[in-house]
Amino acid sequence: MSSTPRQGEVIGFQSVIEDALVRARTERFAERIWAKDASFWKTEGAHQKIIRNALGWLDVARTMSERVHELESFAGEIREAGFTHLMLLGMGGSSLCPEVFRRTFGRQENFPKLLVLDTTDPDTIAAFEQKIDLSKTLFIVSSKSGTTIEPLSFYRYFYDRVQREKGERAGENFIAITDPATLMERQATEHGFRKIFLNPADIGGRYSALSYFGMVPAALMGLDVRELLARAVRAVEECGASVPANENPGVRLGCILGALANVGRDKLTLITDGSISSLGLWVEQLIAESTGKEGKGIVPVANEPLGAPNVYGSDRLFVAIHAGAMNKDTDGALRAIESAGHPVVRRSLDDVYDLGAEFFVWEMATAVAGKFLGINPFDQPNVQESKDNTNALLDEFKKTGALPETAALVTEDDLKIYVTRQWAEEKFSDAKTATLSSVIAAHLARVHANDYIALLAYIQERDEHDRLLREIRTALRYKFHVATTTGYGPRFLHSTGQLHKGGAGNGVFIQLTDEDSTDLQIPGEPYSFSVLKQAQALGDFSSLEKRNRRAIRFHLGKDATAGLEKLLELVLEATGAAES
Repeated sequence: MSSTPRQGEVIGFQSVIEDALVRARTERFAERIWAKDASFWKTEGAHQKIIRNALGWLDVARTMSERVHELESFAGEIREAGFTHLMLLGMGGSSLCPEVFRRTFGRQENFPKLLVLDTTDPDTIAAFEQKIDLSKTLFIVSSKSGTTIEPLSFYRYFYDRVQREKGERAGENFIAITDPATLMERQATEHGFRKIFLNPADIGGRYSALSYFGMVPAALMGLDVRELLARAVRAVEECGASVPANENPGVRLGCILGALANVGRDKLTLITDGSISSLGLWVEQLIAESTGKEGKGIVPVANEPLGAPNVYGSDRLFVAIHAGAMNKDTDGALRAIESAGHPVVRRSLDDVYDLGAEFFVWEMATAVAGKFLGINPFDQPNVQESKDNTNALLDEFKKTGALPETAALVTEDDLKIYVTRQWAEEKFSDAKTATLSSVIAAHLARVHANDYIALLAYIQERDEHDRLLREIRTALRYKFHVATTTGYGPRFLHSTGQLHKGGAGNGVFIQLTDEDSTDLQIPGEPYSFSVLKQAQALGDFSSLEKRNRRAIRFHLGKDATAGLEKLLELVLEATGAAES
């Protein structure tokens, strides 16, 4: 594996990188990280307590290597039991690594097919249920805290469905991955789950890829976890305490990320080629949730279509990761970007099993980048804020039977636009004159150099929606030369959501909501998945508004595809592209 990034000409930034590497050497970065020295990042006691309980990722690859036989044996048991599907019920750190495995490796012959459910969208949940035979599906309830509302709700829904078919034997179709002494462990024990995997408590969700959270699904879907972990252990050794910073792939990459962010190159544009294209989703969460706080942050840009050099601002850092030979068109585009003066880092993997190593290298790099930013890369203060907002809205629903209503600024047919109260007072004192077109144009007029535009989509993840969101992103980047990001809600609340609220305040947000065509009740609760999703969207918008973020909500109505097509039309009109 080529663990050390093969750099192209990082034009104009070589001295910045070299200075960072000198600092890493003189301040003993690797040595202090491996010594689990919390003061390396923060001096405050409260921060140090969090940090000391979050460094288990350093050792977990070796620990899990000793448990490969356990994983292989259990995978064999599940295979022999005749399960045709695995459905992972999780969110954020507990779901993104398995999702990368699912998209990268696909279904393995003679092993059950993995599905990953990480959305409260009821149309998606209903579609998932239609794909499976409940009696032949093993449900993997994956939650570090054991109290996260999404996996708990998924579990309650599907346990109720299986129980209707199997009665007291429903637990045979469930396993849990959680920390010790959680609510999830207690419920799994009470309901007779087939197996409970207790993960080391000193590993945060986004650093858990090489723990049970990533390796159990990998084993069950038929991957060679022995090889994945062997590659990871090799990366651990290459990133060791005694390895010089310039030769240490994790420290070196972290120095590049952190040092360039500090000189304005804080839009980390991930180019993940071919079979590993989904890796960007995992890196996005790791970087955004780890660095987006205290008014700082590296903005990860995943799945943005690669463009010509002139569509990019001067705030970009490109990291290209590929397994095997890079696509020629991708390579040509990167060379042009490099020649134009943008820094480009290349990481080459021998094959897809090098993902085991890549996970660790990025975890180390993120920890190092946090040092340059002066933040604690292991907490996520604003994620809890969004959860609290959601819970408050659900409490309101329990009392009144309805979520609080907000008046739309503009309603045209099935489409609506909502804005923050402050902006409405400043810009639209006469609301009667506002139109969809004028509000979109006014909102986009607030975009400045070095901002990023985020599309926050609380809608079903579908190919057609992906295509339209890509077209909107491309039009916005072409006009404003700023980074664009897309996240499906509520998944992004556990990743980029931290950056949106805790970061530098340079985001411009368009939240997208729609009307669900189906709905599903959550057993034991007075609310449904549709109500939960709406509460999460409203809570998210409230949090953005509280921080005076530039945000609007565009309600797509009953037909989300038609609504996105209209939004694309409005964006093209506002950017002048419709005339060209």
